[in-house]
Amino acid sequence: MKNIFCMKVNAFKKILLSLSLIVLLVGCKGPNVSSTTGWNYDDSNWGGYESAKSGAYLDPNGMMFVEGGTFVMGQTTDNVRHEWNNQPRRANVSSFYMDECEISNHDYREYLYWLNRAYGNDYPEYCSKALPDTLVWRAKLALNEAMVENYFRHPNYADFPVVGVSWLQAVEYCNWRTDRVNERILIDAQYLEVDPDATGDNTFNTDAYYAGLYEGIVLNEMEDLDPNSAGVRKVRLEDGILLPRFRLPTEAEWEFAAYALIGNSYDERIIERRIYPWNGYQVRTDDKKYYGEMLANFKRSRGDAMGTAGALNDHWDYTAPVAFYFPNDYGLYNMAGNVAEWTLDVYRPSTGQDAEDINPFRGNVYVTKVLDADGMISEKDSLGRLSYREVTVAENINRSNYKQADNINYLDGDLRSQLTEQWKKEEGQAEEDMIVYDDEEGQVAKKESNEMYEYNVTSLIDDKVRVVKGGSWKDRAYYLSPGQRRFLDQTKSTDWIGFRCAMDQIGEKSL
Repeated sequence: MKNIFCMKVNAFKKILLSLSLIVLLVGCKGPNVSSTTGWNYDDSNWGGYESAKSGAYLDPNGMMFVEGGTFVMGQTTDNVRHEWNNQPRRANVSSFYMDECEISNHDYREYLYWLNRAYGNDYPEYCSKALPDTLVWRAKLALNEAMVENYFRHPNYADFPVVGVSWLQAVEYCNWRTDRVNERILIDAQYLEVDPDATGDNTFNTDAYYAGLYEGIVLNEMEDLDPNSAGVRKVRLEDGILLPRFRLPTEAEWEFAAYALIGNSYDERIIERRIYPWNGYQVRTDDKKYYGEMLANFKRSRGDAMGTAGALNDHWDYTAPVAFYFPNDYGLYNMAGNVAEWTLDVYRPSTGQDAEDINPFRGNVYVTKVLDADGMISEKDSLGRLSYREVTVAENINRSNYKQADNINYLDGDLRSQLTEQWKKEEGQAEEDMIVYDDEEGQVAKKESNEMYEYNVTSLIDDKVRVVKGGSWKDRAYYLSPGQRRFLDQTKSTDWIGFRCAMDQIGEKSL
């Protein structure tokens, strides 16, 4: 009897051991086995689902990593102009990348050369639209013809910041750069071959490539593990090979990057607030090796743009080379002085009070790809790009986070926002319950949201005016503080505004 009992106990122990091994194996699945279903990843015999390979390190050319965090955004010095459009408030900015330097004449000439090569014969008007306005250097009571004729194209100015570029032109440059960088990545990875003869709609476009509407000169393709496929495929977003879009930085990103308080942080504490992108109240360095040198290119006083002969203070009467002065603690050059810079935001005096506290931004206009009658992405345009349209209220009717495409005027004191807030307070109704539809298109009637922003009628600003950040060679030290903000129509350009690009950091927020 005892032996039978022992045999049963031993058998039970074996069963428990087997179960334990099964649990152990299931609980310790390798990276190519699903932790929820037990099915194999990256295995065509198990359906061919390809696992995401996280941790890809972004390395965009010419950019510095800006680790995000919280900071006090807004006015940090006396408001001598009494504009009251920039009250201090705490904001959080996600990590991102920003160009080390301003976009130079050399950078922009490369862009124009490519446009002319790809579109010059068939679409010369598109190339002409990208040209900077060199006449911005003219002044009615100054002799600046040498700058008009030489600044943009002479090699002696190649490393100086491009000016005379509107906000719209800067955005187009960012779009072009996205495609050229991603095309180069595919070439370096030997998926595509260089095609210097590509023109018109045969030019590479990232969105068109993802949509399967760009072929190019194929060198290799990725293995497709789907058992129902042809065995090869193009690179997909899920592969993490191509970079996100280049774009202009938001106002909050620009200001955060310019202050570079990471150099003054210790254990979640800001040891010293900053007025400028450097410590202290002076615009000259106290570094013993360079003692007394100016830290930025600006106008010290009326009639003093560079100092006296033999003892020039900031060395330059107009702009300076893009990497001339000391970088800030993020490694970014000329975040004070030289040229002011375009940002992505639409200007409103009250944005600081209205916008979200994480990645604040005003200017969202949501779009979607244009589809054909069969529900497929429509063909590329003559420049090789996909077509987009604004989303409609009808297709977002069940959303609670937004309804209409254009959210530029949301909660900024315009007529529709006032009516919305009044309705919600008095009736306790949701915003979507008072949406006004256009009979023909089924979209929100936009005339209601522009009542307060008729340029030169009720306001100096409208929905086409963008925020400009930073001081310039033309400004006094007051504008060197990153907290200052100005604005200009997105179609206009000047001799004191340039730009640099930014890019989202995908995934990990610290490196």
